[in-house]
Amino acid sequence: MPGTPVDLHVWSLPLRTRFRGLTVRDGVLLRGDAGWGEFSPFWDYDADESAAWWRAAREAADEGWPEPVRARVPVNVTVPAVDAATAHAIVLGSGGCRTAKVKVAEPGQSLADEVARLEAVRDALGPGGAIRVDANAAWDVDTAVTRLAALDRAAGGLEYAEQPVPGVDGLAALRRRTSVPIAADESIRRAQDPLAVARAHAADVVVLKVQPLGGVRACLELAERIGLPVVVSSALESSVGLAAGIALAAALPELPYACGLATAQLFTADLVTDPFLPVDGALDVRRPEPDPALLASAAGSAELAARWRARVAAVVPRA
Repeated sequence: MPGTPVDLHVWSLPLRTRFRGLTVRDGVLLRGDAGWGEFSPFWDYDADESAAWWRAAREAADEGWPEPVRARVPVNVTVPAVDAATAHAIVLGSGGCRTAKVKVAEPGQSLADEVARLEAVRDALGPGGAIRVDANAAWDVDTAVTRLAALDRAAGGLEYAEQPVPGVDGLAALRRRTSVPIAADESIRRAQDPLAVARAHAADVVVLKVQPLGGVRACLELAERIGLPVVVSSALESSVGLAAGIALAAALPELPYACGLATAQLFTADLVTDPFLPVDGALDVRRPEPDPALLASAAGSAELAARWRARVAAVVPRA
């Protein structure tokens, strides 16, 4: 990979609702011959783990992406761990999304809170809409069996549950005890051996995220090797970073599920004048350019800029 670029643009954007414990998301943009790339690993990723995120950013900036096979990508609306009324409003205002991914297993919330949220989402989607839940590996197997049975009823049938328990062995054990289809996320993107999920028959669906897995081409190769249906999801990027996920979804030979790429809706602002917001439940395949004024307004503090530059310097030798 090429060395550290001279021109790094640090950004920081607030979120509408606390998501994954965050109220602000930040990262770095870089520009190369092929366009703009984004490097935005979460802060709990160390330098070694963040190297894949850097490779994805350099692919975007230096190489670009494979040609698309579709012009639009169907997407789900993401519903954070909010109250039922807010969940209902989020779905109605989602730009026509017919699939909803609902966050569950939020610390401090009860099963009753989750049931109410899912019932509200079902009401907002109406007949024919699909609901999936994401627990971010928060449950043990016994808890997941009980919770998924209740949530499946509340949703009128779940499309799948995303990473309800940690680890491949946990997913495989749960899959034998529930009728709800299982999707693997962390067991793919934070695994030493992402193919272990397929060998253990631990999932029905795999969730692929471009940055944590090293780029669009790396994800395409992994999808072919795993041989399971793929959902492309974001890692809570700006619209510049989301373009890479959309490029992956556009290049996959088959795309049987709506993708989790409508997360620009979670931000109060963006780095582009035309952010990726769904129309009729889908996103157009395109590559927006950051707006200089918006990038400048999102620059954050000098302390944040120094922190990101130090992080890039630590990650580059590992990439």
